[in-house]
Amino acid sequence: MPSMEDALILARAQFGINIGFHILFPAITIALAWYLVAFRIAYQRTRNPEWLATYRLWVKIFALTFTMGVVTGVVMSFQFGTNWPRYMTTVGAIAGPLLAYEVLTAFFLEATFLGVMLFGMNRVPDWVHIASALLVAFGTTVSAFWILALNSWMQTPAGHVFADGQWVAASWMGVIFNPSFPYRFTHMMLASGLTTSFVIAGLSAWRLLRAPSDGGAAKTMRAGLVTAAVLIPIQIFVGDQHGLDTLEHQPAKIAAMEAIWHTERGVPLVLFAIPDEARGRNDYSIELPYGASLILRHRADAQLQGLDAFGKDHPPVAPVFFAFRAMVGVGVLMLVVSWWGTWATRRRRAAPRWMLWMLALFTFAGWVATDAGWIVTEIGRQPWLVTGVLRTADAAGDISPAQLGASLTGYILTYTMMFVAYIVVLTHIAGAGAGDKPAPAGGPGGAAIAKATE
Repeated sequence: MPSMEDALILARAQFGINIGFHILFPAITIALAWYLVAFRIAYQRTRNPEWLATYRLWVKIFALTFTMGVVTGVVMSFQFGTNWPRYMTTVGAIAGPLLAYEVLTAFFLEATFLGVMLFGMNRVPDWVHIASALLVAFGTTVSAFWILALNSWMQTPAGHVFADGQWVAASWMGVIFNPSFPYRFTHMMLASGLTTSFVIAGLSAWRLLRAPSDGGAAKTMRAGLVTAAVLIPIQIFVGDQHGLDTLEHQPAKIAAMEAIWHTERGVPLVLFAIPDEARGRNDYSIELPYGASLILRHRADAQLQGLDAFGKDHPPVAPVFFAFRAMVGVGVLMLVVSWWGTWATRRRRAAPRWMLWMLALFTFAGWVATDAGWIVTEIGRQPWLVTGVLRTADAAGDISPAQLGASLTGYILTYTMMFVAYIVVLTHIAGAGAGDKPAPAGGPGGAAIAKATE
């Protein structure tokens, strides 16, 4: 007989699949919008037709990805009411305004000027078109700001009080700029930059495998590699600071990430293991002595809290433990590939064919790292929906396991088809390239663009 526990697991699985699928697309559009600004300004400055052709190609990919993000985001917003109705009745006075700010200040801005950016190239002056691209890019960043402000508040709530049967904001500055927000926002923006850089480098490499003489693809591949090579060291530093902040405000999450079962001093860093939650131990463990204490407290003999310090109020260990290592492992590979690729393509050297294949295979490496990071973030918060304020089980609705199972199956099938269709269209657009006959440089910007779009 299905139980309420089964319903809770299915509700979490359904929402998790939705947010895991949705985050793939903002992870590209946030940074890609800024790339488009750079491509558009590069054409305006140089009148090089390769930059115009490059802009035209990537604006198509942006529009496709933006649409996918909007569709999956709308579905996710409905699930707040269907899967977690008590979430809004308990903290809706805080969550509702933050989501509304995102719509009013970001989504409307993006939607309005996206039309100008997509369809106004030969209809408005150059400065208006560039300004529209800038406003779309700004809108994607503002959207991320509000969403991450809400998510960060759920992780490390601050600035709230209990009044009239629900939690309300005592200080909106405290709510928005909660302890984890600066780290989480910066971490996500850098993650988007890295994800997009590898998408650009990988799809450009895919194009060069078919058309080695495509100058625009060579430019964008190099741009993606160099940007990634610069951003990854910054991301490593920010990630370390984010981890220290998490240790202070969410120590149970850190204990699960590192599979620390007992509070002790001189804790080793577990490189690999198979966590056994039933017995509270790590099997087949490969460890670096004192590593965890050195990284987290900067002292070899420092004490770290283990999972035993939190009773039952700690997340499941295995998914958080493995997801964290997947994120770090993929990040290290991205570091190696971007640095090596930047060096190999220096001084306008043509990349060898085997290198192009490797970059093509790494196109979506950022997606793997981003989703792994979100697994750490969201599952690592359990059993809380809002840490210390609202438990996940207390926010769940009264939907039966059968209904949840049926809708979960529908989501999986629908999203699988959408994902396959997206990848097919994306690789087709990138493989076709920007065209072999870009418009000639020179003359008024609007006229040159008009010729290029014929």
